[in-house]
Amino acid sequence: MTDIQPLTLITPTAPMSAGVHGGRAKCLQRLIRLEMPVPTTVALSFGAVNGIAHGQMPDMEALMAPFGDQPLLSVRPSSLNPDWGGPSAVLNVGMNDARYAQLCKDIGVTAATAIYMRFVQSYAIHVARLDPDEFYLPDVATVESLHAMLATYEFETDEPFPQQAKVQLGEVLRSMARAWDGTTARLLRQAKGAPVDAGLGLVVQRMALGVGQGDCGTGVIEFVDANSGLPKIVGRYVNQSQGRERIQDVAGAIYLTRDDRGPSFEEQCPEAFAELIEYGALIRRKLREEMQIKFTMESGVLHILDGIRVQRSSRATVRIAVALANDGIIPREEAVMRVEPAALSELLHRQVDPKAKRDLIVRGIAASPGAASGRIVLTAAEAQASAARGEPCVLVRRETTPEDIRGMHAAQAVLTMRGGVTSHAAVIGRGLGLPCVVGAFDLTIDRKKSEISGPDGRKFAVGDVITVDGTTGQVLAGAPAMLEAALDGAFQTLLEWADEFRDIGVRANADTPADAQAAQNFAAEGIGLCRTEHMFFDGDRLGVMREMIFAESSDDRRAVLERLLPMQRDDFISLFTIMAGKSVCVRLFDPPLHEFLPSDKAGLRDLAEQLALPLSDVTDRVHALSEYNPMLGMRGVRLGIAIPEIYDMQAQAIFEAMVAVGEAGVAISAEIMIPLVSAMREVELVKARVDAVANTVLSKSKSALDYRLGVMVETPRAALRAEDIAEHASFLSFGTNDLTQMTYGLSRDDAGRFMSAYVQQGVYAEDPFHTLDVEGVGELVAMGAERGRKGRKDVTLSICGEHAGSRTAIAFCREHKFDYVSCSPFRVPVARLTAAQLALAARVNNKTDT
Repeated sequence: MTDIQPLTLITPTAPMSAGVHGGRAKCLQRLIRLEMPVPTTVALSFGAVNGIAHGQMPDMEALMAPFGDQPLLSVRPSSLNPDWGGPSAVLNVGMNDARYAQLCKDIGVTAATAIYMRFVQSYAIHVARLDPDEFYLPDVATVESLHAMLATYEFETDEPFPQQAKVQLGEVLRSMARAWDGTTARLLRQAKGAPVDAGLGLVVQRMALGVGQGDCGTGVIEFVDANSGLPKIVGRYVNQSQGRERIQDVAGAIYLTRDDRGPSFEEQCPEAFAELIEYGALIRRKLREEMQIKFTMESGVLHILDGIRVQRSSRATVRIAVALANDGIIPREEAVMRVEPAALSELLHRQVDPKAKRDLIVRGIAASPGAASGRIVLTAAEAQASAARGEPCVLVRRETTPEDIRGMHAAQAVLTMRGGVTSHAAVIGRGLGLPCVVGAFDLTIDRKKSEISGPDGRKFAVGDVITVDGTTGQVLAGAPAMLEAALDGAFQTLLEWADEFRDIGVRANADTPADAQAAQNFAAEGIGLCRTEHMFFDGDRLGVMREMIFAESSDDRRAVLERLLPMQRDDFISLFTIMAGKSVCVRLFDPPLHEFLPSDKAGLRDLAEQLALPLSDVTDRVHALSEYNPMLGMRGVRLGIAIPEIYDMQAQAIFEAMVAVGEAGVAISAEIMIPLVSAMREVELVKARVDAVANTVLSKSKSALDYRLGVMVETPRAALRAEDIAEHASFLSFGTNDLTQMTYGLSRDDAGRFMSAYVQQGVYAEDPFHTLDVEGVGELVAMGAERGRKGRKDVTLSICGEHAGSRTAIAFCREHKFDYVSCSPFRVPVARLTAAQLALAARVNNKTDT
């Protein structure tokens, strides 16, 4: 490109670049190239505006030359991305006493006075930085009020209002350049994703006033509904003919009137309306986007002032991208790239209406997206009772345990005082698609009084209605208006296109038939993690599980587990049937046994009664099972080796379920995953028992069993010894939740107390439980993957922790040639789109490199 000048008259062939002049300037050039009636416009480059901010003014004579004598001008910001914001536009620059006198003759005193007063007000507030309260506009502009405003300006500045257009324009440019360069503006745009050195361009344009004789006015028009994304002509037009102001709908019925009713713009100016329709179709086809057109009518002549990308909801973003691709305007690849994955997440869940008033009680960590309202309950039993009555409820706990799963299933949302993004409540909430806020440390729960208190002292009793917004982390009083989830045809089409381009598999973490059905609905390629322990908390199973824990001998344990076997088998039959033709990875029992036992006195008494044992014996047994650090104690494979009957029962249930669904004509590939492995010998021991159970089932059924055995790599040692472990494992699935916890030496349930301070002070770039630590944990994962391949060339590699659905983790897995990621069912669509976008971006980069 030729050298770009600081000042550029926008013509069809002028050297222009959005990266130098900003998006608005480049868009105006495109409109001019399409032969639209755009008023004369000059663009100032980023460099020119930066120079103005530092005292280097451009050649003002050259800037004003294209506009002729006594021009009226507008100045608007032109940043690279309009979402970054910018200083307010200033209109009618050049308005002075002489031009006012002429306008009084041309368009009338009232209209001319209103124009002059609006300019004085804008100049005083945005350029001279005077008190806005001193420059309010009266309902009716009069000569007296204009003189009073000019006198106020002179009193506040000790100088008369400037009369030279060149002086006014210079001060406007200086003010806007300095506003962009200010600390507050810089921080605001950085919060919106702008780089530190983001530049600002300015466009100076001849004013098309939209006042005068004949049809005059200003308006905006859009050709798509910004909320739904469906084709629709919307907008408004301010009719200023004969100096009278009336707001009308652009098309159809009158939008609003101030003094009298009249026809719509379509009826009043049919030729101009038809022109706008043609321009809208042309812009959509040539600029490949849905745009808002700003226009004026000046004595019956149409002027196009600007074209701006229509601000749209997430629902509309998806529908517009798909419609543009279906109409052949953009390729499918571009449609996939245009939708932010976070937009899909919003569509999957109900959200608080952005227009609704928010009565904030407390703020916590946004752990599972979506929003729901319900009555406060403090226990899982209360949640189940509330659900049985048909009353929506919100389960509020200090922290949830596996025993609370039944209550979580019954609740509309969950709120906890403790925990982080990988705490029990967060993980289960995301799996269920349940709105969840955790780590609300400023909340107080008083079980005795059956109430909760916010940090401001407000109290809410059990039964009061609150709203949990898991998207923002806010807990609100009452039930604000909601926007419903929107999984329409455009949503499905976009994801089908995404599947054409992605090059890594996406599975779901699913523990129940309901989870599996959600995974199937979102087109997951299988189940990458089924946490079987969650099955033991449903219905009467918890009581049977407790009996097994209190059993004294191996034979007694087997006897109790025989009662659990058909329950487990039915669970797996349901999962396998739902996921017909796909792989299901079942993780064997993982948690420490104490999680299945009560800790309060009432619970201990109930357990003693259930087991027909003295309370003292039950209490002693519970204490004996307690551990100082249970997450590093007897859990996972350690429990499976110490009490092998549990894994034997689960393996038998898996294999018998495979036989049952096979006889029903359902093909299934089962994967059995051993949790918390740290040594090769652990895998050998479990594998021998699992294979023995498989042989027993096989000898009875004579059916083929398509299963593989693998390991969940969630300890640093397992990653380091992956070469040895892979010799006995068909797959390695990295559980990054525990691996992060053990690598950092952090409790994922307690780290939320100080994590924000660590991130703010730069100790960690991000919460490592929220975003995969590629440098630290990632190095262990990469090392484990490399060593695992040395031990077994065809080993399958995946990540199944809560990081798996994030962009960082998917990019990491693609880089290291993993086979798939596995995330919560409601994150599957986001992961599918993210994976496709990464693959497409890599394709572009590869072309650039070659």
